[in-house]
Amino acid sequence: MYSNQTPVLPFMKMHGLGNDFVVLDARAQAIEVTPEMAKAIGHRQFGVGFDQLAVITQGAGDAHLTFYNSDGSLSSACGNATRCIARFLMDETGRDSLHLTTPRGDLAAKDAGNGLTSVNMGHPQLKWDEVPLAHEMGTLHLPIDGDPVATGMGNPHCTFFVEDAEAVDLSDIGPRAEHDPLYPERTNVQVAQIVGPDHIRMRVWERGVGVTLASGSSSCATAVAAARRGLTGRAVRIDLDGGTLHIDWRDDGVWMTGPTMHVFSGTFTADFLESLT
Repeated sequence: MYSNQTPVLPFMKMHGLGNDFVVLDARAQAIEVTPEMAKAIGHRQFGVGFDQLAVITQGAGDAHLTFYNSDGSLSSACGNATRCIARFLMDETGRDSLHLTTPRGDLAAKDAGNGLTSVNMGHPQLKWDEVPLAHEMGTLHLPIDGDPVATGMGNPHCTFFVEDAEAVDLSDIGPRAEHDPLYPERTNVQVAQIVGPDHIRMRVWERGVGVTLASGSSSCATAVAAARRGLTGRAVRIDLDGGTLHIDWRDDGVWMTGPTMHVFSGTFTADFLESLT
């Protein structure tokens, strides 16, 4: 799991709008992450706690990112973690743009000024087998109570448009939609209220995590779903429980812009790491 010569394992704690992450930098030191290790670190009482664990390794671009949910499962995409790590790498290198690789694909990141960071999350996946869904169907209106939209952003999403996002019981609708048979890989769930033609209020249930204060890929998926339904334009402000993201669905992909925070750096002790074996 870690080198015998390394009695501790460094990590960083970051968040984007309260969507929080533990980040391991494995560019210089090989780190083997198992689902059990990720789940233990993600425990908010016995570990550090996170919505996602992100691992930075060397890649074909400036770095490669791998993501784990707090239940130990892998996630192909994590927009806010990508923005947080992009900001860290830009500060480290003095550059204002980066080429990152992820299981989702190649992602461009750039400094958006005023402390904001933008990431192009790629083109949305709009076909049933790309999301993926269990069998062939249209993705704009799913045969699920509440008439949600299915969107893939490297991971699956199910977006419900509601009159009042605050009134929805996410702890009820979230797990039911996450485990709906239409989603063979489970799904992230969003409830979205249209405030105006360029303004959405959204709340999030993430697969393998639960209720989160924000989600970058969910914000991208919701913006795409709203534009496809004709409810908004392709550039929107999305207000989440943890703050605001700006999403712009352009010809080259879905750009997401918002703030990031590197909260602290720390180390896992040898005792903690040994307890995971």
